[in-house]
Amino acid sequence: MDTPLLKKLWEDKYQIVPEQFQKIKQVDAVATGFNANIDAVYHMSAQKLKELIEQQSLSLEELKNLERTSILDEKDFLKGVFRSFSLGIAEEWICENEKVYQWLQKNIGYMHLQIGGQGGIMANVLSVLGVKKVFVHTNSLPALQAEQFEKRDNLLSFDQNGHIQPAYLIDRSQDLPLIHWIIEFKRGDIIELEGQKFKCPKANRFIATYDPLNLRLVLDQNFMKAMLQTPLNFVILSGFHALLSSNNGVELIEGIVPKILELKQKNPSAIFHLEVASTQDISIRKAIVQKLIPLMDSIGINDRETIDLLFALGEKSLAKRCDEKTTAESLLKGLSKIKEKTGVKRIELHMFGLYLTLQDKNFHITPEKNLNAMLTASVVAASKAKTGSVEFENIQQVKYDVSDVGLIEIDSLGLLLGQSELITSGIGRYRSWDLIVVPTILIENPLSLVGMGDTISSVSLVAAR
Repeated sequence: MDTPLLKKLWEDKYQIVPEQFQKIKQVDAVATGFNANIDAVYHMSAQKLKELIEQQSLSLEELKNLERTSILDEKDFLKGVFRSFSLGIAEEWICENEKVYQWLQKNIGYMHLQIGGQGGIMANVLSVLGVKKVFVHTNSLPALQAEQFEKRDNLLSFDQNGHIQPAYLIDRSQDLPLIHWIIEFKRGDIIELEGQKFKCPKANRFIATYDPLNLRLVLDQNFMKAMLQTPLNFVILSGFHALLSSNNGVELIEGIVPKILELKQKNPSAIFHLEVASTQDISIRKAIVQKLIPLMDSIGINDRETIDLLFALGEKSLAKRCDEKTTAESLLKGLSKIKEKTGVKRIELHMFGLYLTLQDKNFHITPEKNLNAMLTASVVAASKAKTGSVEFENIQQVKYDVSDVGLIEIDSLGLLLGQSELITSGIGRYRSWDLIVVPTILIENPLSLVGMGDTISSVSLVAAR
């Protein structure tokens, strides 16, 4: 089947999306935790990056010399930005130095503020889509952060007295504002250093995180107590990537395990999902793989995180193959290894032009429902990329222009697996598991990519109920 016919076939499949939005409104309760913060978004041009590099007198050799992947001084910050810019990859590095935090405030600032942290972002999205009650964990909720939550009465958190209120109305005035810098850059932008040109191959971002509370996994006990008494359909967890082994991060993860098990015991029918994020701390990465993922029903992951988890599992050769050839074929092998070693029932992968889910045959959500939910996530993500936010009016106006890249990937994967029907049905099999694939809607020159993976994973899960 030629490309125009395939695009039309998938555009027809996308017609199910409005019906899926009605199903989301039937979901009673979702809890998201643990990280919510304020994102300070800055769109950095190649020229601005060059100016900052020159101000710090950084040579090209120094820029490429990564002594660490954390931020101890201003030069570390610029090394991280240059790495993400030149490679077109998303990374998040932790900053524990208050002087660097002050330097960022003075020299970078922000173009706008928005809700940040996977927990916060997913809560906003799900509230807009109409989940009846979305409970969001916030270890800090002063007015400045509360203002970043959607002004909706279905998005709930806890005030200083432990009372449930719409999150946007709360002002825990004694709390510390938690601000993360999101440095975004455009595909095709070019920086010239020492006579060499570096072209950004993909629109992406670099995150510099200064967040003492999330770094210590400080929990809101009012949230934890209430969730043990509330029937939940989904529990979506995240934020563990911000921990550091040097700050007892592994011990903090070990300490949260009994609390997750208690939540699971109180909500035996709820689906527990972990949204994975990039972490440069290998000990934390190993703790996430060994102690958290085996507790989960589902995880959300991108191509970079797939590679990172494979390294943490000791699968170095497979990780390197995925890194050298980041295709659906190689990543599927990586996902199967993660699934095999952790026992997680469902893995949802989001990559450029394609979403792919690998799940157990007897998983709570059928492949057909998963497919429809992934289509829904693609539409929501496209709207967010185009406008920079999730608004239902904008979502309804998205054109179902299916990605050629995704179609090519699915076609190649189907031929490799001997399942030529995969390109037309989106549903197949891999080993003993169900395989679901969807070519996404791509937006040229996206306004923002912050929280894209969180949006995709949460909607792909909740819309499938």
